[in-house]
Parts: sequence; structure tokens; C-alpha cells
Amino acid sequence: MKTPRLNRKLVLEAPVRVADGAGGYTEIWAAQGTLWAEVKARSGAERQIAGVPVSRVGYRIVVRGAPEGSSMRPAPDQRFREGNRRFVIRAIAERDPLGQFLTCFADEEVAA
Repeated sequence: MKTPRLNRKLVLEAPVRVADGAGGYTEIWAAQGTLWAEVKARSGAERQIAGVPVSRVGYRIVVRGAPEGSSMRPAPDQRFREGNRRFVIRAIAERDPLGQFLTCFADEEVAA
């Protein structure tokens, strides 16, 4: 297995609920830290959401492994941010038997 080329700096973000002052809450994204990653596009599609065309591209993002429970270990429903781009994490798998690297399957959606 080829060693991944971790050449992109991504910010790992997790959703956090914050009180809105009216008895409810709002959700914000809080940075967990920065990870170096290899980012490769998989496939893409376009669909309509409320009459607006939305382009969705799947990505395979490889990062260094982190122990279970670590705030630096990506999890589904977290996301990676790179500038204005957002990659929502759908699933995680260990890339190798020792867990040195993790493969994150993520989607990027952009309104056309």
C-alpha cells in the first residue's frame, strides 16, 4: 500500500449546540484542530433542491490515524474546512491494519 501524500491543510470542525436566548438552540461549527490530508475526488452528480441546482462531489480524504475518543479523530457528521470549501464527513474507515491512517468519505455540495 502506497503511503498517502498529506499535502493539504484542513480544519476539522464539529457541530456544537448553543443556546439562542429564546429557549431553543442554534448550531455552530467549532474548530477541533488542523490536519494534513490527501484529498481525492471520487464521483459527482447534480440535483435540484428547492428548484436550485446543487452539485455534489464525493471525496476520499486520508489523514493520520488518531486513537478512539481523541478530539482529533474525525467522525461522521463532522466536516473539514479548507478556506471557503466544506467537506461533510459521511463515514470513516481505517486505511491500514495498524490504524496509522484513516480514510474519510466526504461530500462537498455547491449551489450552482
